[in-house]
Amino acid sequence: MESTGTSTASESGEAPDLDLDLVTVPTRHGLEAVDIIRRAASRAGGVGPVLHDGSGDTLGFLVPPGTADAWDLPGSACTQTNGRGMRFGDAASPTAGAADVTGWLLPPEAVGPVTDPDVLRAALGEAARLIEAADNCR
Repeated sequence: MESTGTSTASESGEAPDLDLDLVTVPTRHGLEAVDIIRRAASRAGGVGPVLHDGSGDTLGFLVPPGTADAWDLPGSACTQTNGRGMRFGDAASPTAGAADVTGWLLPPEAVGPVTDPDVLRAALGEAARLIEAADNCR
């Protein structure tokens, strides 16, 4: 896999702009997928940075650029950022305290550079099956 340019800050000390795609999913689905990927940490380096929205409705997984071109998994969306509006320093930390602020569930400095899209797709599929099975047991 090619480098995504996520590893270092610019010489001015600011976080670099990133040319990554963002896969968004409902929070419950995303949390299950994070757990699945972390349990199988040998899968392509594990989970990369994950954002949460302030309302708690969605999680966003950073994936390599170009992922959006072929992403077609129902219940999720993949957006091209083209490096616009996305810098690692822009998201608040989870301890920021404001309930309506987007922040990191898994910050970039704590995990790998990005989540492998094939690993994410498999984990989201498994998460959907687990959620469906749990909901059918009620």
